[in-house]
Amino acid sequence: MNLLDKLEQKFGKYAIRDLPKYIVICYVIGAVIDLVAPDMYLNYLALNPYMILRGQVWRLITFLFAPLVNMRSVIGILFVVFVLMFYYSICSSLERVWGSFRFNMYMLTGILGTIIGAFLVYAIAPSAYVIMDTYYLQLTLFLAYASLFPEVQVLLYGIIPIKIKWIAWLDAALLVYYFVTAGSGIFGFCSRVAIVISLLNFLVYFFAGRNGTKYRPKEIKRKQKFKKHVQQTQGVARHQCAVCHRTELDDPTLEFRFCSKCDGNYEYCQDHLFTHTHVKHNHK
Repeated sequence: MNLLDKLEQKFGKYAIRDLPKYIVICYVIGAVIDLVAPDMYLNYLALNPYMILRGQVWRLITFLFAPLVNMRSVIGILFVVFVLMFYYSICSSLERVWGSFRFNMYMLTGILGTIIGAFLVYAIAPSAYVIMDTYYLQLTLFLAYASLFPEVQVLLYGIIPIKIKWIAWLDAALLVYYFVTAGSGIFGFCSRVAIVISLLNFLVYFFAGRNGTKYRPKEIKRKQKFKKHVQQTQGVARHQCAVCHRTELDDPTLEFRFCSKCDGNYEYCQDHLFTHTHVKHNHK
């Protein structure tokens, strides 16, 4: 059992469900702000250690409202709508496969890493204008999705059929390009730090996932194949997750399944069916 498993057992019940929806809402807020007050984000909301240390602590949260692109054109608005729809689809898939807790942790560690990185850059160059956001963290989410669903095919620009794994290679090449061409100034240094932090965050969760239960589309299909309505007994729980101990009385929308790979009758909720450590008894 790795550290993530232990944390999930202890704190899994506090995970934010459907986190992708709230992330998209943050971007929508950022898009609206950029549309009505273009200078507001940089002046009052961005992750700027200098201003945070002088009392503007709200920036530790509001930097998440970073606008994706320039919203002052029809093309920009259409692009944001397309990107957010695609982004929500990817993040929702990751949450379903990883479980809410692990997806929460991926985003939390990435965000905290970005904040720490910004303050480290400011400590090195206190006289510089340091600004960082989660742009590169969002790019690594696509890498995480491609590592789980490499053979999924999408229509590039709505026309060209292409597998996700090839777009992921393009995404990785783009990160390398950004790293190499970031420039020699403080903004270039900030970009390189943000890229390194985001990639480290992805690699930690990638190898953690490979070390435990494998997350593959066929396992998700197996979960969906056995989907059925849970019959509840008034006042008495019929199902309980062996990891987080939640029952259908805690959340009527939860689904429960027994794991065929565990020794014994161990039942798990939808968030832990594919993420738990299999129970094996030593037979003499």
